[in-house]
Amino acid sequence: MNGRDGMRAADADREAVADRLRVALGEGRLDLHEYDERLQRAYAARTYAELDALLTDLPPVAPPERSTLASVTTPAAGPLDGAAGGQPVPAVAGGVTARWLAEVWLPYLKVIAIVVTIWAVTSLLSREVLYFWPAWVAGPWGAVLVVRTVTGLAGGEPRRRAIERQRRRQRKRVKRDRRRALRAGEPDERDDPRPAG
Repeated sequence: MNGRDGMRAADADREAVADRLRVALGEGRLDLHEYDERLQRAYAARTYAELDALLTDLPPVAPPERSTLASVTTPAAGPLDGAAGGQPVPAVAGGVTARWLAEVWLPYLKVIAIVVTIWAVTSLLSREVLYFWPAWVAGPWGAVLVVRTVTGLAGGEPRRRAIERQRRRQRKRVKRDRRRALRAGEPDERDDPRPAG
């Protein structure tokens, strides 16, 4: 290897590549598995060639006003859009986080309500307070959800979920518009001037 490719990379170079990979993860260009794999390879890289190989299929980072790539936000106001100009809300305010928390915790709360109701009805029918077995459902599951909530909030999962949701909606809208355009371009049998049969 000649020139720059064979030169030893510094810690600052590895950090710069790691930062670019984080941006690519946030943009949805990499999934978590691929991001983790590339990040490990970035910190293990010795030369510039090894670092450059991790970024070859990623576009360079350009300021939003000069970017020729599609932006994450759409012109129509969505959950990630600000009040004007389709700019994302910094840190995606409470609505996205509240929605994510509801997705995580509502199934738990519904199941706990059901098992506590079953316990209460059986206690009433037996005319004595029975052992509170719903704690065995609520305790472990609740502990897992607490850990998931803390790690999800720390890792920005509500924002990623909202971006994925918005992209899915946008893809569906594009498909629906394409279908409409195709249908509009097809001649209708009723419009055919030739007589049937």
